[in-house]
Parts: sequence; C-alpha cells; structure tokens
Amino acid sequence: MLLRLDPLVYEALARWAGDELRSANAQIEFLLRRALGEAGRLPGGAGPIPRRGRPSNSGQAEE
Repeated sequence: MLLRLDPLVYEALARWAGDELRSANAQIEFLLRRALGEAGRLPGGAGPIPRRGRPSNSGQAEE
C-alpha cells in the first residue's frame, strides 16, 4: 500500500518508531489500532499486533 506523508512527518514517525524499537510500518499500525480502539472502531475480530523480529533468547544456553 502506498502511503503519502509529508517528509517531515515521516521522519518524526521514523524517529519515534526507532525510540520504541519498532519499524515505521509497525509504528503506523500501533498508532492506527490505538486510535481505532479509542474511537470504539477497532473490529472485534482484529487480533493483537503480531510479534516481529528476532525470537527471544528464552530457553537458550548462555554463552
């Protein structure tokens, strides 16, 4: 999906996403879900945001 944003808005969003350890795409989804939930418009069948990135180290031996 193509999303047109003011370049300065995108840069601010990308910095915020980095601070939250998210991609810009994940930050947009996070913010949209939060706004939809606050407005009472988040669909009931919408699952949680999938965990992305590297799996945790739980269960692995320490080096």
